Amino acid sequence: MDLSNDKLIFFIGSYTEMLTPNFGGSGKGVSTVSLNLNSGVIEFLNAYMVRNPAYLTANNGYLYAVTEVEDINAPKVSSFKILDDFSLKFVNEQPLDGSLPCHINTVNNNLLVACYGSGNLVFFPLGAKGTILGCSHNFVHKGKSINKDRQEAPHAHQAVVHPDGERVFVTDLGIDKIKVYRLKEGILEGLPEKDISIPKGNGPRHMVFNTEGNLCYVMNELTGKIAILKYKEDKFYFEKLYDALPASFTGVPSGSAIRIHPNGAYLYAANRTVDVITIFEIKNEELHMLAYQLTNGKTLREFNITPDGNWLIACLQDSNEVINYAITASGLLEEKSRTNSIVSPVCVCFL
Repeated sequence: MDLSNDKLIFFIGSYTEMLTPNFGGSGKGVSTVSLNLNSGVIEFLNAYMVRNPAYLTANNGYLYAVTEVEDINAPKVSSFKILDDFSLKFVNEQPLDGSLPCHINTVNNNLLVACYGSGNLVFFPLGAKGTILGCSHNFVHKGKSINKDRQEAPHAHQAVVHPDGERVFVTDLGIDKIKVYRLKEGILEGLPEKDISIPKGNGPRHMVFNTEGNLCYVMNELTGKIAILKYKEDKFYFEKLYDALPASFTGVPSGSAIRIHPNGAYLYAANRTVDVITIFEIKNEELHMLAYQLTNGKTLREFNITPDGNWLIACLQDSNEVINYAITASGLLEEKSRTNSIVSPVCVCFL
């Protein structure tokens, strides 16, 4: 295997089975993938079969994955050592008290897992050599909102660590809130007085902070709009909504991923129904729409930007495509390659 300096190795998670008759996939689990930094070509290297690894996170030479299934099918969180050739070796797993875990993140040698189906945040300390210890905290959200079909109960969707490394923000689509927590001396505690309300019916799904940590951008799944949150008086407050869909769009919005460029100048937001990445320039705390990048695929569930800011890799779940775009100096995207070698791709994890 050629692992020279002109290649970036990363991981893609795929659905391996259907969760409903119309949602899921038939992928191979976790794929090890290389990106040629000269040509932009993506190459599938190998796969490790894990059941429905809908989201991945890497930390200190280990990869962690959730098994996104309903509670009756025994969801879990798993740990793998990343070997020298970037293949995976199983370390251990823990049962997960929740349903449909859809996001996983690390904070100070701990794991955070957001569960969509049960609307809770589960916290696992990490032990030696990447071992996942038993769950130490389980925070169950409460409430509902105005969309009777999608907001009948809490639906935690993502756990994001603030740049300060202590505060944790959990988007909850079902209750139109972002729940706030703080990690102090290994103990995670809720800060309900810091919770952030989003205008009713938007359904917050994913969010990103700027480098300074005083502004936050939230992708709302149910409206496809982006909410800006601003920190003032010791708390974040909702400021403004921006449309991220083309004016000609008449379907049902389905916002998915949102990322900020490492240089802090550009924001990228994905919508699945139209399968487009909307590109904004960030100026003076305002968003200025630059372009719509059509993917010409189906179900743009997730994308990620390489740490050097040069490439954007997008996963199209139902057309079985991974697309690599070069990011230009002006923030626009130029397609460099696409591959069908990874079936049902749904997340991209860099080391």
